[in-house]
Order: sequence, then C-alpha cells, then structure tokens
Amino acid sequence: MKICELLLKNFGKFSDKHIVLTDGMHILYGENESGKSTVHTFIKGMLFGLERGRGRAANSDVFSRYEPWKNPNYYSGSLTLEAGGRHFVIDRNFDKYAKKVQIVCQEDGESLSAEDGDLDMLLDGLSASGYDNTVSVAQLKAQPGNSLAAELRNYATSYYVTGDSDLDLEAALENLTDSRKEIEKAIRDEIRKKQEKRDRLEQELSYIWRDIHRIEEEQERLEEEIISRRERREQEAREASEVKQRMLDELRPSKWRVHPVEILVFVAALILSFLFIPRPWNGFVTIVLFLCGLIYIWNRMKIGKKQVKTEPELILEEITPEEEKISDEKLLWEFEHNTEALREKQVQYDNLKEELSELSELTDEHKKYEKRRCALQLAYERICELSEGFQEKLKEDLDGRVSEIICELTDGKYSRLVTGDGLSLSLLSEGRKIPAEQLSRGTVEQIYFALRMAAGELLHQEEYPVILDDTFVCYDDGRLERALRWLCENRKQVLVFTCQKREEEALKRLGIAYRRIDL
Repeated sequence: MKICELLLKNFGKFSDKHIVLTDGMHILYGENESGKSTVHTFIKGMLFGLERGRGRAANSDVFSRYEPWKNPNYYSGSLTLEAGGRHFVIDRNFDKYAKKVQIVCQEDGESLSAEDGDLDMLLDGLSASGYDNTVSVAQLKAQPGNSLAAELRNYATSYYVTGDSDLDLEAALENLTDSRKEIEKAIRDEIRKKQEKRDRLEQELSYIWRDIHRIEEEQERLEEEIISRRERREQEAREASEVKQRMLDELRPSKWRVHPVEILVFVAALILSFLFIPRPWNGFVTIVLFLCGLIYIWNRMKIGKKQVKTEPELILEEITPEEEKISDEKLLWEFEHNTEALREKQVQYDNLKEELSELSELTDEHKKYEKRRCALQLAYERICELSEGFQEKLKEDLDGRVSEIICELTDGKYSRLVTGDGLSLSLLSEGRKIPAEQLSRGTVEQIYFALRMAAGELLHQEEYPVILDDTFVCYDDGRLERALRWLCENRKQVLVFTCQKREEEALKRLGIAYRRIDL
C-alpha cells in the first residue's frame, strides 16, 4: 500500500492543505508548531477515523485537539492511496453531526462501503493498534504498546495452525472468558437463589417448630387439666352420691319409705282374715286385702316421689353446675382443635424439611452449567497451551529478524536480540545478556525501532508506508545514517516528520534521493 495524496480540507490549523507523496524517502520538515503532528494524526484519522470521547475526556481527546481552527463545523479531509495496483480516494467528514466516509476507486468510479468492511480489505486487515505499534511511530513514543504482544500471540496461533493470520486468538480467548464468566455468574445466581430459598425455608421451619413446641406444651396442659377434672369429678360424684344417700335416708324416710308397723299390720290382717273368716270367703277376703295393701303401698311411694324437693336436695344438685359442664366442653374443643393444628403444623414441617433436603442436591440446570463451564475452561487452557508452543516458534522468527535489523543498525556491535515474556528485550554481547533497561536511550530506541519493523513484517503481508515523527532525536549521526540507509533499502515509502535538518543532511551524505515537503 502507498499513500499518494493528502488533502486537509479543514483539519486543525490547516485549510485546503494539499500534500503529494510518491515512492521512496520523504522529509516533512517544519519547526515546532508547524503542524507535523497534525498531518501525522490526519493520516491515521483518514485511515481509521476519529472518535469523540465522552464526558470530561471529550475536552482533551484527539478529536477535540485537532478540531478546525476555522469553520469548526466543517471537519473533513481526503486521502488517496494505492492498493492492489488501483487508486482509491477516501473522503471523511469527522463532524459529530454529519460524520461519514466515502471510498471511490479512481480507475472505474466504483463506490466502496466502509461499513461493509471494504476499507478493512483495502488496508489488508491493518488495525489502528497495529498501525501504532509497527509502521507508525508517534513523537516520543518509540516503545510499542502492550497490545503488540497480544497481536503477536494471536498471529502465532492463527498463522502456524491454519496458515491464515486473519484469525483472532485474543478475541477467541476473550469470548471464551466472557462465556465462562456468564456461566459462572449463572451458577452464582443459582447458588444465591438456592441460599435465599434455604434461608427462607430454615426461617419458616424455625417458626413452625416454635409453633409445634407451643402447641405441644398447650396440649400437655390441656390433657393434664382434662385428666385432673375427670378425676376430681369422679371423686366429687362419689362423695355427692354418698352424701345424697345419707341425707335422703336421714331427711326423707316418711316420703318414700313404708313404715315397718304398717307392714306388720298389713301382714297380721292377711293372716287373721285367712284364719278367722269362714271358708270359702277367707281366701277371697285375703286376696282383696292383699291387693288393697299393694295399692296403699304404691300410693305411698308415688306420693313421696311427687313431693317438693327439700333444700338439702337442691344443694346436692348444685355440686355439678351447668357452667362447669360448658367449661368442660370448651376444654375438650380446645384439645381437639390443638390436636388438628398440631397435625397440620407437623405436615408443614415435614414438607419443608423435605424441600430443604432437595436444595442440597444439584439440579439438572446446575449440572449443565458446570459441565459447560468445565468445557469452556478446558478449551481456554488448551488454546493457551497450543498458543504457547506456537509463540515459541514465532519468538524464534521474531528474534531472528529483529537481530538482523539491530545488527545493521548498530553496525554489528549487537548481533543478537532476545525477546521475553511481555516483549521484554535483551541484547547478547560478548556472551553476556544485557537487559534493554541497562542500555543507553539511543540504543533502546534502536531496539524498539527494530522490533516494530520486524513485527510489521511478520504481522502484515502487505507492506505499508513507514511514518516517523521525530523518531531519531536520540540517535547519534552514525546511528541515524544506518537507520536511514536501512529504511531506504527495505521500505518502499517512508515519511519522516522532523523539526531538524539532521535527517536531510544525512541523506545527502549517503547519496539517497528524497523529497522535501515544507509544512
């Protein structure tokens, strides 16, 4: 890919600024505040867009920093690039109210759609982070970002497994992690709901147990009261019967008993009538007297029963009053009612205990979640395991290419560079391993430059322009010349933004053709 033209219609300090680019080396010269970083940012904005921040961040984000100084509502530009032998014009309007992007092929006038991925196709999959970490070096940002390590891991697994670097390992791992987190959240939610239900059941069990205990105590009291009353009443009945019999015997003998003298007279009359009355009338008279005597005795006993009750008899009848009978019936009703309530409470208690015991068992839904979680975890670990192996292969390739570049940049002083975890860098010199942190700032920036260039070659099949913004400030003259020579020999298009004349003078000494563009 090659950038052919830039048209900053209204971007930052520029209005209708037109820049033409070709193959080879370009020096974009300008003193401080001449707009070098503005043009650098414009290129990235045209390729990947500018998003406005939210909240307080919107006041200092890139979008706000490069809003047009004049006519801020017309925030736009145009970039022409060459890809696959054809030229495409990208027009962007960055304004937040009228934001849009148009892509047109100059050869046939075909319109492409950024929303449908046509721009990604033109850039051959180059992302904004990949752009920042490889081909573009911003001012005072020689060290690539942490995302480069992730891109390399993704590339290692994707390319060495399938031969296709378009697969996104980090996205796959992130999806697996998100899916596992969702499953774990569902499991936690289920456990929380079960615990809440368990707490509620245990609370209900506690309440019911207290009710059962209270009813049982009440039943024991009622049962003791019933037994006590029964025994007392039986004792009182016996005593009342004895008193009643005694009082009747003493107070009412004339009412309902025949006097013994009357019985003797009656018997004597029967005997005398039978002995002294001539026959056959003696038998008849005796029978008549006997019947009359029975009638007399019966009448005496009947009259005794009909007589008005005496005061002692009324006292005896008050021994078991009606109120006490009602109290007994109420007591029995309470006992039966409590018995039924106790039975219902016991059934509720047993049902709740059974429901509580079922909560201790794993549900089918929980087993399904756990099985899926284990599968996701296994897939994640397996991918990471495979990725580590492929990363070792990539590490060998990356170390080899970075070592070649650093050897040229340092004129053979350092011939071997080793990358570690998280892209930690070390140089091998005279059998010693020297961490990058122990080297000079110039050497460290050479190492970062070599890493960017090597990573760009590995990650991108398409060659992109190299865009450098005051990248060589810490280089001495020798290092600067070697870096420029390497770029001229290994890259088709190079844009060097600088506020100094060192780069131009070094190119002249090296005899390398270049185009100077004053900003």
